[in-house]
Amino acid sequence: MTTTAGVADDGRAPLRSVSPDHGRAPLRSVSPEVFEAERGRLTGLAYRMLGELHEAQDVVQDAWLRWAGAGDEVRDPPAWLTRVVVNLCRNRLTSLRARRTEYVGPWVPEPVRTDGGADLGPLETAEQRETLSLGVLQLMEALSPAERAVFVLHEAFGHPHAEVATLLDLPEATVRQHLHRARDRVRGRRRFEADPDRAADLLARFLAAAAGQDLAALEQLLADDAVAVSDGGGVVTAARRPVEGRERIARFVAGLARQAATATIEVGEVNGSVGVSVRVDGVLTVVMQAAFDADTGRLVHLAAQLNPGKLRAVEAA
Repeated sequence: MTTTAGVADDGRAPLRSVSPDHGRAPLRSVSPEVFEAERGRLTGLAYRMLGELHEAQDVVQDAWLRWAGAGDEVRDPPAWLTRVVVNLCRNRLTSLRARRTEYVGPWVPEPVRTDGGADLGPLETAEQRETLSLGVLQLMEALSPAERAVFVLHEAFGHPHAEVATLLDLPEATVRQHLHRARDRVRGRRRFEADPDRAADLLARFLAAAAGQDLAALEQLLADDAVAVSDGGGVVTAARRPVEGRERIARFVAGLARQAATATIEVGEVNGSVGVSVRVDGVLTVVMQAAFDADTGRLVHLAAQLNPGKLRAVEAA
């Protein structure tokens, strides 16, 4: 079976290695040890493509089955596995998006603890951390599967245009077009705050204003076009539509703070950046992540995950 890009989804089509001397590269042993060395990177790749950890883990397991049955055909294991995982994700995105159109209220990605939690690949650079944030993952939902694959491979994993073209069997010019469109849709003209210390300070100020029910202070910390989304999945109460605008979000956040007056608030690393976990009587009920504009320091996106079924990756960490 082939994907829309004409690539075998099991990865067994001849793989043009991303290495320029692939014609001289020896065949590599298809061993469990080689695969395990790549597992964290592959899980991070699949999670960025799908926005759900359990779906990403399923894809990686499917990739393992294909790897185990590949024989001694593989010359470049990282490239071969990358290609398999991306194509499996592109196929799976079609069914996932069909389900998400029927989702009750806004869909927010599944949050994951990254300070000792799941291994989601490299987080050394600002770009790598940003592509893991709940806000960017949600914005990536507007991309086509091909655009999303190009964006993730280039921005999160640092593959040059030519390597992405090889991995996806696309012309390099098409890869550049996909990346340009993806950047416009995901980032527009704004970049989120990448400095973790500054982001933590901004979040602390935001939480203090919310806890004090200080609407004026909250509004000062919000961008005019800020957006807040909350995902209850029809299981628990949450806003059924995105909350937009400075005044409406200030009131929305103040209301959440009143409801959580007796809750325990924990601040830690979620999806590569600072996040907030809320516990009521020891039970995790909400995980939030705020994105701040790097230039103004104002909050531009607030994602709150309340769906109990999508809090397991944080609870288990």
